[in-house]
Amino acid sequence: MSERTSNTADNEIDNADVSESEATVSLGKDDDAAADKGPESTPAPAEVKSPVAERLTLLRASAKRGRIAYRCAAAVLFAAVAASSVFFYLQNKDNKAIVTAHEDARRAACQYAPVLADYDAKNLDKYFAGVLDGATGDWKKQFDSTSKELREVLTQGEVVSKVDDVQCAIKSGDTESAEAIVVIGQTITSMGTQGKPAPGQLSMVMRLEQVDGRWLVGKVNSPLAAPPRS
Repeated sequence: MSERTSNTADNEIDNADVSESEATVSLGKDDDAAADKGPESTPAPAEVKSPVAERLTLLRASAKRGRIAYRCAAAVLFAAVAASSVFFYLQNKDNKAIVTAHEDARRAACQYAPVLADYDAKNLDKYFAGVLDGATGDWKKQFDSTSKELREVLTQGEVVSKVDDVQCAIKSGDTESAEAIVVIGQTITSMGTQGKPAPGQLSMVMRLEQVDGRWLVGKVNSPLAAPPRS
């Protein structure tokens, strides 16, 4: 019985040696196969950037964005300055144009006042022609329509009016129209003054309009017409 047991133990040892040998052979084959695959089978190490490189990259990107932002801000600022300059230029230009227009209108009112208030009953044709030449719109129609009655009144009264002084000022207006206040100092001689010169004053508001480059009177309102003083 001991001999049988001994034989069994020997067989198990032999079987273990064979298994170990096969395992060794199998392992060897696996190692050879892995070696045959070459460097391609080995995974490449991940690329690692240094902190300095990353910082440089960030600085470059930040500098680029800064240049773009600076250029945009400069462009916006330039556009704003240009727009402001154009605005003030046009505003100043408009102001100059209005000032010039007001002065031209004032001068025209002062020139028209003597034409309107200087007349002689013995020579009314020239007077009516002069008044109509400087008139336009409603005032021209009104004066033309009443010229016949006015001629009769002045002729019958033997009225002579001489202008002594004219003062004019622009009340309001723009480059196309204006309103002027006119004060006329005059001396009137008529049958009513018994042929003696009498001082008088005529105040009026003239509405002037630009017509073909000329300032013409389109409306006359005389709220304060002082009669000649004796």
